[in-house]
Amino acid sequence: MGATVDLDGVIAYRAEPRVVPRGALVLIHEIWGLVPHIRDVADRYAAEGYLVLAPDLLSDAGITPEVGAELEALRDEPDDERRLRGQALLREKLAVAHAPEFAAEAVTRLRLVVDALAAEPGVDGRIAVTGFCFGGTYTFALAAADPRVRAAIPFYGTTPADAVRISCPVLAFYGEDDPRIMAAVPQTRQDLADAGVAFTAKIYPGARHAFFNDTNATAYDPVAAGDAWARALAFLALHLGAGLPSDA
Repeated sequence: MGATVDLDGVIAYRAEPRVVPRGALVLIHEIWGLVPHIRDVADRYAAEGYLVLAPDLLSDAGITPEVGAELEALRDEPDDERRLRGQALLREKLAVAHAPEFAAEAVTRLRLVVDALAAEPGVDGRIAVTGFCFGGTYTFALAAADPRVRAAIPFYGTTPADAVRISCPVLAFYGEDDPRIMAAVPQTRQDLADAGVAFTAKIYPGARHAFFNDTNATAYDPVAAGDAWARALAFLALHLGAGLPSDA
C-alpha cells in the first residue's frame, strides 16, 4: 500500500516497490481525480517494481476524490433527472480545468513530480509517464514539456498543440468505439510522424472510452485492458532499460 505525500505543494499518492526500482512513473488520473482506482493502478505498477507518484491535479479546482467519485456515479445514473443534474454539476466543476491557465499550472506541477522522482535513489533518470483520459492528454503534455521523460503511455488522450516537441517514444491506447477521441487519431499520427516522434497507436476493436477502468461497469473491457497492461509493462521495460525486479 502507498501513502499520500506533499511535493512542494503538490499532493500525490506514492507507491513504492519492495525491490530496487526498475524505474519511476508519473501516473496521471482521469477527470474524476485521484480516486481509489488510480491508487490501485499505482499499487499495481509498484508491484511490478516501479516507484510511482500519482499527483492530484484537480482537488484545488473543486474535484476532490470524493466529488469525482460522486460525479462518476451520476454519469451512470439510470434516472434521467439525476443524470442530467450530474452532467450540469460536472460542467460546473470542470470549468476551471478547461481554462488555459489551468493547463499551464498543471504541467508545472507535473514537472515538480518529475523533479521528485529524479531525486530518488536508484531511479537514475529512468522516468516515464502514463495517464488516462484527462491524464492521457496530460501524458502527452508532460512528455512535450520535460525531456527527462523517457517514455510516454497515454490512454485515450488528445494531443496538445506542442505535442510535436515530444522527444521520447510514445505508446498510445485507444478504444475503437470512442468517436471523439478516435476522430483525432489520424491527425495525431501525421503530426507526430512529421515531428519525428516514435509514436505507436494500439486501437482495440469494440472497446469504449475508459476501457481500462475496472470500476466502470459500462466501459471496462477486460481483454483490451489485459492486453494494454502487458504492452505497457513491456514498453516500460524496453525504454527504461529495466531488467527483472530483484532484491539486489
